[in-house]
Parts: sequence; C-alpha cells; structure tokens
Amino acid sequence: MAEEPTTIYFTGTAGAGKTTFVSAFAKWLATAGYDSVTVNLDPGTEASSFEPEVDIRDWVRLPEVMEEYGLGPNGAQVAAADLIALKVFEVREALEAFRTDLVLVDTPGQIELFAFRESSKAIVDALSGERSLLAFLFDPALAKTASGFVSLLMLSANVEFRFRRPTLNLLTKVDLLPAGRAEEIVGWGEEPGRLSDAVTLESPTPDVQLSFELLRAIEAMAPLSALLPTSAKEGAGLEEFYRAVQRSMGGGEDLEPSHAPPEPE
Repeated sequence: MAEEPTTIYFTGTAGAGKTTFVSAFAKWLATAGYDSVTVNLDPGTEASSFEPEVDIRDWVRLPEVMEEYGLGPNGAQVAAADLIALKVFEVREALEAFRTDLVLVDTPGQIELFAFRESSKAIVDALSGERSLLAFLFDPALAKTASGFVSLLMLSANVEFRFRRPTLNLLTKVDLLPAGRAEEIVGWGEEPGRLSDAVTLESPTPDVQLSFELLRAIEAMAPLSALLPTSAKEGAGLEEFYRAVQRSMGGGEDLEPSHAPPEPE
C-alpha cells in the first residue's frame, strides 16, 4: 500500500446514501486518474451493486453471528461491531496488499454502531491513525427542514468529537430536491442567522429556554456547519469533495494522478 494514504470514513444516518456515494466516488477517482481502495465495514450489508476490495464479511457476517450467539438482528449488529475490532489487524493486512492514494471506508448503516461504540475508535486508530477524516452525509429527507438540519448538524459534531478527526459535511442526493432547495439548505450552513430564522419560523412557539439554547448552539457551531451539495447519481460535487479532502489533509496540495485521465471525447 502507498505510504500514508488518506483514509475517509463515510458515516451518517441510515438511508443517507453512504454505500452509493462511496461507489460513485471511487469510480470518479478512477476516471480522474487516482487510485483508491474501497472497504466495507458493515457485516450485514446486502448491497449487491457494491463490490469492495476489502470486505469485513470475509471475517464477520451478521447471519453467522446471529446463529452462533442466538441473537436477533439488533443484538447481532452490536456483537458484530465488537467482533470487527478483533479482526481489524487482519483487515489492515489485507489493505497493505494495495498501493493506493485513498482508502474509502463504508461504515455500518446504523450510525450508532460506528459512532458510539468504543470499539470503533480502536478500529479507526488501527486502520489509519491520524491520517484520516470523516465524511458525514446529510440525508436530504431529514435536512430539508430546519429542525432536521439542526439535528444532523449536532449529530455530525458529536461524531467529530467522538473520533477527534477532521469532518466534512455532505448533502447527498441533491438531485431529489426541488430546484433551489439544495441552495437554501447549504445557505443554512453558511449563515447561522438564516438557520435561526428558519427554526423560529418552523416552530414559532417552542419552549423559550430550549429555543434560546438551541440558537446559541447553532451560532457556536458555525465553523462546523459548512455543507457540500453532492449527487452520486449525477456526479455533482464529487470533484469538489476530492478538493476538500486534499485541503483538509494536505494543505491544498493535489495528489499526482497514478495514470493520465482519459482524453475528453
């Protein structure tokens, strides 16, 4: 594996489009001339269109955990999250067989299994150390309301606090939003005052103290709230995301492509 590749952990609420985005971003990188390796850390995924180079299901599979320990799906997911930590050095060894610029890690669909298990911090440290960052995906189905946006913003900040890694916030599936709505949502992240106004309009008579504290939190989190609009389906925002990763990890210095990108037709 190339010396010190950058590892990106894609996380977010279920349905935010993590697997689809990882797949689309890997294809964009290849077209642009950059090498990447995709990793699946979800032992229960059933995504048939995603074929990662390194797959945790080679070591830990949810149906087998359910059968061996007599657990239901939820209990097995929790147990599997801890079992993955025991296999992390085997996963790292598999990664070391590759020479790459970027490692793209698709985390479990249920965010709590990655973000709030102590074993996940050990996994991140063992796989990538300090040269890693998080991509937190905002599901537009939630982010299209001010209250939903605030909830996702706070969840993103919580995840960043847990892992102490740089975090980039992505608004996914913007192709599903009405014209102008993505710009409005991105604007909430750029100007906390607009988000505060939207929260007030959405809930004009909330508990006064709760509203006050919430708006203070929004203002304090302004540096963390920038949002990049993306669409895995249309390829929108993928290059901008790559540039943001480079700025975050390399001070703006671009990687050298591993091969020349194809000539435009």
